[in-house]
Amino acid sequence: MNIDEAKDIRKGEDLDAAAVLRYLQKHVEGVGDEIEIKQFPGGASNLTYLLRSGDREMVLRRPPFGAKIKSAHDMGREHRVLDALSKGYNKVPQPLVHCEDESVIGAPFYVMERVEGVIIRHDMGKELHAETVKGIADSLIDTFVDLHKLDYKAIGLGELGRPEGYIKRQVDGWSKRYIKSQTEEQKELEYVGRWLDDHQPKESGHSLIHNDYKHDNVILDADDLTQVKAILDWEMCTLGDPLMDLGTTLGYWMNPDDPGIFVKSFENPSVLEGNPSREEFLHVYSLKSGKEVSHPVFYYAFGLWKTGVVLQQIYYRFKQGHTQDQRFAMFNHVVKAFGSMAYRAIELNRIDRLG
Repeated sequence: MNIDEAKDIRKGEDLDAAAVLRYLQKHVEGVGDEIEIKQFPGGASNLTYLLRSGDREMVLRRPPFGAKIKSAHDMGREHRVLDALSKGYNKVPQPLVHCEDESVIGAPFYVMERVEGVIIRHDMGKELHAETVKGIADSLIDTFVDLHKLDYKAIGLGELGRPEGYIKRQVDGWSKRYIKSQTEEQKELEYVGRWLDDHQPKESGHSLIHNDYKHDNVILDADDLTQVKAILDWEMCTLGDPLMDLGTTLGYWMNPDDPGIFVKSFENPSVLEGNPSREEFLHVYSLKSGKEVSHPVFYYAFGLWKTGVVLQQIYYRFKQGHTQDQRFAMFNHVVKAFGSMAYRAIELNRIDRLG
């Protein structure tokens, strides 16, 4: 299994290496006289770069080019979350510096220590035995439950968000974001949005939630893949109902018997032999967290719908010419696949056996 590797920087997403080096020399110890910058190719939101200088290996995060949704790409907020977590939680990278001065690289950014390990992506997971895949899934669920049990007030994140009324704000907010980024009619996705508005359950409680928890946002120990070393991509972290966080994760969790167009649209290691189904994932989470999940279809449909809107925002940026990343050229079809899956879950009133 290969360590997650950075590659050459995509066209149009270059950084001013000299400016980055000058800034780091002033603010981070151990930086040398030269710098090498590569880009991690995964992810579809904030951009992530590997920096090598002197005896340091660091990771830089910045908003995507052309992004206008500042709340979704707030580098200062993400840095503050990591800084607080790193003092009382051992599964996050150590943040090093946050820069608000947009004159350095054209946008705010922050830099953190690199955590070495393995990130499982769909094209790598085929090498794994089913027993290892099961162990990874067990560790993912355990880590997820532990995250939701963190005392967020004790680690200084009590003011991170407004947990009361979280479900309603999410449904209202993502509906507005869809309207602002709409490029074509998506009938099923739009139906799901209206259904969610009409079927909101009572909140189950409040916790620190990640809002993008999935295979490729965790780093696994290279010596024991069944151990999570760190959780990445805290850009959407907030305080809210943990079952909404569960719904987002289930929205990414694909079963092998799901409709082919859905599985192919967003290939995911969850289809590998050894993984639990969505219902099994939910059942294990419920047992370990002690939380009853009374409205699984709502949370699952919400996760699919929200991800569909996120993908629509990315497709809108591509259509507007703000990014040249060709991975996004067909995202309108991916949006449709997520909307269709959510619609099917609602119509059949279940989260599995949707093929």
